[in-house]
Amino acid sequence: MPDLQESQAHPYQLDSGDELRVIVLDDPQLSGQFKVDGTGAISIPTVQRLEARGKTTAQLEQDLRAALKQGQLRSPEVSVEVVTARPFFILGEVARPGAYPYVPDMSVLTAVAIAGGFTYRAQGDYVSVTRKIDNEKVERRAGRSARIEPGDVIYVFERII
Repeated sequence: MPDLQESQAHPYQLDSGDELRVIVLDDPQLSGQFKVDGTGAISIPTVQRLEARGKTTAQLEQDLRAALKQGQLRSPEVSVEVVTARPFFILGEVARPGAYPYVPDMSVLTAVAIAGGFTYRAQGDYVSVTRKIDNEKVERRAGRSARIEPGDVIYVFERII
């Protein structure tokens, strides 16, 4: 299995499971918290379904601004921010496998700690990380200090005796 390449710093891209806060200045009825659904879109009152998957918050702001201009607002001021990022998942030889909220700048070791630590059977030097890269899921080997991203699936192997 190839090693996970250190991800370059890039703007956060939205995907299913992200919760967003949308603020439309001077129109509280359009403002609120919205979740990116399983199809990668958000639904805001009086606006057609907006595709969010793969976009940054700035790109979604532009799309929402354009949609509101076509509707009822002349020059809408829009702000979009991520309230809760989609979770990461951890399986295998950890005390409490499951889904956990993402923490910015998280490493493999941080993720393991959140899941209660390694079990006594765990291979603690490396893990498998499955990540979506360019809309394709890839599995790579990663060390303890490798960076984790929202939506990653981490598998902690059993130690071979």
